Amino acid sequence: MLDILTANDTPGRYPKSWYAESATELPPFPAAQGDLTCDVCVIGGGFTGLSAALHLARAGYDVVLLEAQRVGFGASGRNGGQVGTGQRLEQDELEAMLGKDHARALWDLSLESVDLVKTLITEGGMDTAFTPGILHADHRARYVPHSKAYAEKLQTEYGYDKIRAIGPEEIRSLVDSPAYYGGSLDMGGGHIHPLRYAFGLARMAQDAGVRLYEQSTVTGIDMAEPAIVSTAQAKITARFVVMGCNGYLGNLDGQVAPRVMPINNYILATEPMSEEAAEKLIAHNHAVADSKFVINYFRFSEDRRLLFGGTESYGYRFPADIAAKVRKPMLEIFPQLAETRVDYAWGGTLGITMNRMPHFARLRGHVLSASGYSGHGVAMATLGGKLAAETVQGQAERFDIMAQVPTRRFPGGVAMRHPLLVLAMVYFALRDKL
Repeated sequence: MLDILTANDTPGRYPKSWYAESATELPPFPAAQGDLTCDVCVIGGGFTGLSAALHLARAGYDVVLLEAQRVGFGASGRNGGQVGTGQRLEQDELEAMLGKDHARALWDLSLESVDLVKTLITEGGMDTAFTPGILHADHRARYVPHSKAYAEKLQTEYGYDKIRAIGPEEIRSLVDSPAYYGGSLDMGGGHIHPLRYAFGLARMAQDAGVRLYEQSTVTGIDMAEPAIVSTAQAKITARFVVMGCNGYLGNLDGQVAPRVMPINNYILATEPMSEEAAEKLIAHNHAVADSKFVINYFRFSEDRRLLFGGTESYGYRFPADIAAKVRKPMLEIFPQLAETRVDYAWGGTLGITMNRMPHFARLRGHVLSASGYSGHGVAMATLGGKLAAETVQGQAERFDIMAQVPTRRFPGGVAMRHPLLVLAMVYFALRDKL
């Protein structure tokens, strides 16, 4: 079976990306060895795991964190850097699925998640700024009335005054592309440098007393009390276990794996542009995410490179020429960039669920999992770690707001995830063209 942890990457080395090139890499943490004991063993060194470890250590718990590669190595250090409000589903859908009270609680958690990211950046003195503004761009004219109605709903029913509708006249002044017809601008969301943020969380966790171990792939979990977490070189005995594995879970847990499917996504970084050219392409340094199911998302880096992400993937191995694969949708949005050089291109693996909502679960009373953020994880994974920490401390109510969102198994379980992925991506790619 293909090992997603090593299929596309060199063990122990960050992928060649603009993020890795522009962040100060942390000195390697040692591999876990021998018999270790702790209050809480956290599995996964991404946003969920690092946040959980930090908040637990601050609460006085003895925490061991195990990362199979390097901290921030997976989706947490490779994503588009967009820090969005709301959940992956709109409030209309959540109200229909769960009722208005539950939907409102999920909305409130989402706003808290964005505030938490900003707070941690400030507290940690991190070298990444939070740049406000996410533009949701409609690639079909028929979507524009819904975007307007939804922005008005958030304003009137949710008291959210940081979003407004964007009409056909204004959209072209904000994004210099013929591809969009309107949308909404959310000034409550924003964008960051995700790998610098992950490194900042790791430094904060270490300073709080967390024992971090890298290149320590978990090979098994005995969910007895206390739990025993095994790697090739270590055995960790822990009162509690928090799993934050997302798309890199593999088959580590049979309850989570059928509900969270790994999927690849790709990003390129162009050569730096002039201030004038960048402002003309995307005004006011906002981030942009469009209405396609196979979503295009893009923004500028601080040195004014266009970071453009998207395109579908039909297998778990990265394509041989990622730059060419991502360049195609970029030129569909910005044909004027045909002569613009691409300096970096990279792929990463995220976790998605059937309904695109995160999968939070109490697998046992002392074993928790939070994953499946479906491309909306910078803020929610950070909060997910905090909610897991609260649950370990005996306050599970807020974790359960997320856990009570039903997450269906993929039909056929783990064995059918890849064939279903191929069919789904073909279907949605065709749907986006209609």
